[in-house]
Order: sequence, then structure tokens, then C-alpha cells
Amino acid sequence: MEGALILYLFVLFLAIFLGIELISKVPATLHTPLMSATNAIHGIVIVGTLLIAGTEVPALGSFLAFIAVVLGTLNVVGGFVVTDRMLNMFKKKGGR
Repeated sequence: MEGALILYLFVLFLAIFLGIELISKVPATLHTPLMSATNAIHGIVIVGTLLIAGTEVPALGSFLAFIAVVLGTLNVVGGFVVTDRMLNMFKKKGGR
């Protein structure tokens, strides 16, 4: 059990490091399409963490899965809100 926790923490910190490195090198013109793609990825994260939360895991695993579901959901909703606002900027003003 302790070895699994160390592995999970390693994967978490590796994902954080790679995420920061990759996102910091994205030009502004690619930000909206990239955000749309990450919304789809976070949808997969939400499904995976719901599956983990529904299994018999230690309390810490269930808590971390819950936090992952909350943060993934916030990211998906926020991404769709920002994408919608960006797309509204390109609509013509007026009745048409």
C-alpha cells in the first residue's frame, strides 16, 4: 500500500511538472483550441476518477479521487465558459 502511494505521488508530481512545462510554451494563438482539447482530456480524467472513487480503496485514495473530480469538473466548466466567451467575440454585432 505504501509503495502504491509513492507511485501515485510520483505520477502526480510528474503530471504537474510536465503540464507547467508544456503550457508555458504554447503561443497565445493556440490557447483556445488547446483549451478545447484539454476539456475533452479532463472529461476522461473525471470518468477515471469516478471509477477509482467507486472502488474499494483506502480513505486517502477516495479523498484524492474526490479532489480530482472537483478540480477536473471546475476545469471543464471554466474551459467551456472561456471558449464560449472567445467565440462570442467573433460574432457580428446586430440582429444577424
